[in-house]
Amino acid sequence: MKSLAIITKKHQPDAWQAGQALESWSREQGLKAVLLVNEPDIQMMPLPPEVEVIVVMGGDGTLLSVARRYGQKCLPILGVNVGGLGFLTEVSLEELFPAMEQILAGKYEVEERMMLFATIFRDGQAFWGKTVLNDAVINKGALARIIELTTWIDGEYLTTYRADGLIIATPTGSTAYTLSAGGPIVYPTLRHVLLLPICPHTLSMRPIILPETVTLEVTLDPKAEDVYLTVDGQVGQELLPGDRVEVKCAAHHLKLIRSPRRSHFEILRAKLGWGEVRAPNYQV
Repeated sequence: MKSLAIITKKHQPDAWQAGQALESWSREQGLKAVLLVNEPDIQMMPLPPEVEVIVVMGGDGTLLSVARRYGQKCLPILGVNVGGLGFLTEVSLEELFPAMEQILAGKYEVEERMMLFATIFRDGQAFWGKTVLNDAVINKGALARIIELTTWIDGEYLTTYRADGLIIATPTGSTAYTLSAGGPIVYPTLRHVLLLPICPHTLSMRPIILPETVTLEVTLDPKAEDVYLTVDGQVGQELLPGDRVEVKCAAHHLKLIRSPRRSHFEILRAKLGWGEVRAPNYQV
């Protein structure tokens, strides 16, 4: 590796200082390093073409925005959590430089996470589209009213959900909004699409796990008002009656560098409080 990009938040002192420290360390190692700021009100600079690895300082939210912006470049991304342990930002600040030494030596593993692409069609034309790492959510705005969402899978009618909304998620997103809405936890490297109604009017409407090859289409009740499509809980667009939302697997996968010190199951135990019960003193 000869070049890397460090993406951090300037208003978060710990993240900014860690980014500057990593920039200095990288140059001491003979690497070319560029420090980029990730803030909602700042236009992020394009990545230099020679960048080989991206290091993200912050939390899972920061990594989600970086994934949407740069995921299509298929560069390995290391998520460094500034604060508590994250599902996506697995490496702590204390582990940063040992992890970077492993990366510099080429001793690291990469996980490929599937992404989705959500498109809004209006009057038959593609109107708005975004890449999704966690989930695409259709729901109401301020008023908590049931909406009707007619859903097709690969052109075949599935059902019309009467619910507070609908979540279309990746396995990576199964530990985000989907989890709080009662969905299953799916191993993050699997290739599936999760379809989950939010508080459905009919209890028989259950979550569905679909293959990555499907194309999902959702249309609104013509009387629907104040309905939005939100991706990764960060970017949204208002939907109008007659709009059609299409969600399918993105053309690229996100490459995440795995933590050298903890497994996915260890992260689950830590984040979800499963560590209250001690593991037995034997192995299966």
